[in-house]
Amino acid sequence: MTISRNNTQKKDIINNIFNELGLPKNYTAKLVDDLITTLISNIINQNIFKVKNFGTFTLKRKTKRMGRNPKNQINHEISERNVVAFKVAAELNKRVNNYVEK
Repeated sequence: MTISRNNTQKKDIINNIFNELGLPKNYTAKLVDDLITTLISNIINQNIFKVKNFGTFTLKRKTKRMGRNPKNQINHEISERNVVAFKVAAELNKRVNNYVEK
């Protein structure tokens, strides 16, 4: 069984902005880089980044725990780490659900 993914890459976002707004690609690339940098720095410094009508990114701490490799059934410790969680805003969720054909 093969799972295919169609991930959006940064260059796709830059091309979409370029096509929609006609801004120069180097300016658009700088804009996208600045947005990503702002997102990362706010998550690191404040543990949260909210975008109205889009969603909220939060930094959560996961404690260490025991895990098991499903292929060979060997147990190992999964280390303590930070993870970024995203909760979609109600407005975005409503717009996406209205767009999806039923």
